[in-house]
Amino acid sequence: MRLGLVVYGVVHLIIAVTAFQLAFGDQSGSASQQGAFTQLSQSSLGDAALVLVAVGLLGLVVWQLIEAAVGHRREDGGKRALKRLASVGKAVVYGVLAFSAFRKVFSSSSGKSTDSMTAQLMSAPGGQLLVGAVGVGIIAVGGFLVYRGWAEKFTKDLDIQANSGRRREPIVLLGKVGYIGKGVALAGVGALFVMAAAQHQAKESGWLDVALHELLRQPFGVWLVVAVAVGIGCFGLYCLAWARHLDR
Repeated sequence: MRLGLVVYGVVHLIIAVTAFQLAFGDQSGSASQQGAFTQLSQSSLGDAALVLVAVGLLGLVVWQLIEAAVGHRREDGGKRALKRLASVGKAVVYGVLAFSAFRKVFSSSSGKSTDSMTAQLMSAPGGQLLVGAVGVGIIAVGGFLVYRGWAEKFTKDLDIQANSGRRREPIVLLGKVGYIGKGVALAGVGALFVMAAAQHQAKESGWLDVALHELLRQPFGVWLVVAVAVGIGCFGLYCLAWARHLDR
């Protein structure tokens, strides 16, 4: 669990650095998980770094599957069922990321682009509605993360040391800014999918890197991208603190 959270934090920090570079004119990297995996594979550790990332993410998968099966004992009834269902969703997300990291190790290809996948989905029966539903779902997840950050719900995951004394204020600040920043970024991604569905144009969709490029074209775009980068960077740092102060 701790290894997985450290890995997750490092991946977000790499994305944040790439987003900062994008804001100030360097577009050589991709501000996304795939872009972070590419940078790790090109580091001095090479594929070994990616294998470590994949193993850490698999640790998070196991953690969330255990939570889905027997966890969330502090809750009762429907609330416990919802939290266990959320753990299943998290396990799927971490599993997809772990698979992507392993695939990056064994293949020079990063797979199909988001555009091609969206185009295939759009061409299926009811595809336009499906793409729109994906966008609405991503926006909903982003909204939940913003709420979780603003209401400081994440503090329930931290041990007593992080919830008291001098450590509490900086850790809570990182978590609050991090969750809100990541939630806003996800909402932007979801908006791209909704726009793609409304206009029936797969090229309008995309993940975080595409959303950041779209932000850059807006008034004060540089500072909007910087704000997103700060939020994602804070989330990465919070994950490192979470790993240290994990409530078991």
